[in-house]
Amino acid sequence: MPELLIFDWDGTLCDSLSRIALCLQLSAADVGLPEPSLAAAKNIVGLGLDEVMIELFPGVDSVMTANLRASYSAHFIREDRTPSAFFPGVREHLEKLREQGFSMAVATGKSRKGLDRVLDAVDMTGFFHSTRCADETASKPHPAMLFSLLDEFKVAPEAALMIGDTSYDMEMARTAEVPRLAVSYGAHSRERLLAYQPVACIDEFAEIYTSI
Repeated sequence: MPELLIFDWDGTLCDSLSRIALCLQLSAADVGLPEPSLAAAKNIVGLGLDEVMIELFPGVDSVMTANLRASYSAHFIREDRTPSAFFPGVREHLEKLREQGFSMAVATGKSRKGLDRVLDAVDMTGFFHSTRCADETASKPHPAMLFSLLDEFKVAPEAALMIGDTSYDMEMARTAEVPRLAVSYGAHSRERLLAYQPVACIDEFAEIYTSI
């Protein structure tokens, strides 16, 4: 049984994929670029914002990238005044897992400012024992976030479990030699996730108990 549970945020705990995709489309329209499809926008959820811009808008210069970032951030802050809902059962089961003595962490493509804002909005500041964001380590699928958390908690890779909805989560964990649990209700398909040999691929958050 793992000692440390590491959760992705968007698409794993929080049902925010459509909101993120919408803000990416709006930011593209603002600067006169073709809007990415909903599928393309959802596909890159989980990466850091710089990596998102490179993937969705290849070849744009640094000025345009800065404008895209600023536009996206403005749209997201406005849209996120009412926080995206957790997936069904997430908050209840997170509280139970914490009560059972697991160390709890988040590893997310969000910025530190963005994660702190949403944790405050959902009254979970301080709930997780530690958190890591893309702008303070490296974007997924680079394993820096996991290496940093393993070092902080002084646990071996096999004593942790990464829970996520994207191939970026799975690849990050595999590179760090951390066991991984996939969720099928987020951004990437079950087939894509299974290619990374997770311990399981669950269809709803409550099934986490059968996989830890």
